Amino acid sequence: MSQHGTGQSTRGGGAVWALVITSVAGFMAALDNLVVTTALPSIREDLGGALHDLEWTVSAYTLTFAVLLMFGAALGDRFGRRRLFTIGLTVFTLASAAAAMAPGIDSLIAARAVQGVGAAIMMPLTLTLLTAAVPAERRGMAYGIWGAVNGLAVASGPLVGGTLTEHLSWQWIFWLNVPLGLALLPLARLRLAESHGTGAPLDLPGTLLASGGLFGIVYGLVRGPLDGWTGSVVLTALFAGAALLAGFVLYSTRARNPMLPMRLFRSRAFAGINAASLLMFLGMFGSIFLLSQYMQGVLGYSPTEAGLRMLPWTGMPMLVAPLAGFLSDRIGGRPVVAAGLFLQAAGLGYLAQVITADATYAAQLPGLIISGIGMALYFAPASALVMSSVVAKEQGIASGANNALREVGGALGIAVMSSIFAAQGGYESAQIFVDGLRPAVAVGAAVVALGGIAALLVPGGRTPSDPAEGDRKSLRGPATAPADTISAPAAAR
Repeated sequence: MSQHGTGQSTRGGGAVWALVITSVAGFMAALDNLVVTTALPSIREDLGGALHDLEWTVSAYTLTFAVLLMFGAALGDRFGRRRLFTIGLTVFTLASAAAAMAPGIDSLIAARAVQGVGAAIMMPLTLTLLTAAVPAERRGMAYGIWGAVNGLAVASGPLVGGTLTEHLSWQWIFWLNVPLGLALLPLARLRLAESHGTGAPLDLPGTLLASGGLFGIVYGLVRGPLDGWTGSVVLTALFAGAALLAGFVLYSTRARNPMLPMRLFRSRAFAGINAASLLMFLGMFGSIFLLSQYMQGVLGYSPTEAGLRMLPWTGMPMLVAPLAGFLSDRIGGRPVVAAGLFLQAAGLGYLAQVITADATYAAQLPGLIISGIGMALYFAPASALVMSSVVAKEQGIASGANNALREVGGALGIAVMSSIFAAQGGYESAQIFVDGLRPAVAVGAAVVALGGIAALLVPGGRTPSDPAEGDRKSLRGPATAPADTISAPAAAR
């Protein structure tokens, strides 16, 4: 078995098995971002702890997940993507069981942090394993289904958490992962083909700089709304994180085998789709976080009722994303992604205008539907654009970087929009809540619209259908050629 390029073992199943395994694994990792939010009151009742402790049941997962994503992708490229995928899945499943059995709040926080480690190893490899298994001409549809499942998980986390907590117990939001993980482990071993990246040594200095920088940024964003943005701990974390990330950029421009080659950002495709992804998750995460509270705290719905009423938004990817993948195969990903982001922005802008202390569901429904269609149009083509913006041997790097930026965008969205909400409103009454919610959602709409503009920077044209084209050109050209001079490839079938 080759240790370089995208060499694959002869074992492995077809594209359908790869799609099922990677989609379910991605669903598990994405779901746990927000699944705990609606269960916090029940967790506090059972395990005790102050509000500060409860916040960390959410933040511990976000932190370890975000800061280790690129490292997880690098490990997979070096030691085998299927091998590291199964290791990450094992860690995630065991940590889920530990969280369900946690006797106290501190042990729950620790289990959530370990969950994030497993997800960070597993999540970026789902896309590279899927790309390796699916022929280039069918990838748009495969990415569409993968994106639909992941998008549904991100958006439905509060609904799933609220439903399980309301009808069973909060422990079931973690037990849910255990049978899924146990079922996927043997399937991954038997049905996924092994593949590798460049075979280069691990970039330990780059890993430490990137992980430390992301930790500082995300930690500061998570703590900002609680401790105040001018607090010494928050400012220290943000400045230290920014300094470490700046050091990571400088180091990566000079390193021989960097974890994230800075030359990739010379590609308009790579830079544009990553900027669009960060801005999309910033606006979407912050809006879902606040609108879910609005439906429960102001309109009086239970967690389950609120989640059901958000289904025109959160459930739309399951219906539209496969079609979006099909369209991206025909007309290219750029117009589909840009249209999706502008529709998402329009839906949020509409909601910011119609939200009142006694708004009817019928008044909100058009905004939810428009936002849902926009979200669905974004997810599948965005994944395809990320994977086609680099040569095949660097797709693990690209996937890890894109997922890390999405997570940082989500943390930033919750932090920034919560701060806008707190400055303009509060929880004292329904009207005061709405006074803070409307400007926050309007900002979310503007941020997503900026993401649409960033998507327009991505070069047009269809993804090449020749799965070996990129590898041939990368072998002919110099190792340091910018990514936008290399034909976007696909991994070996």
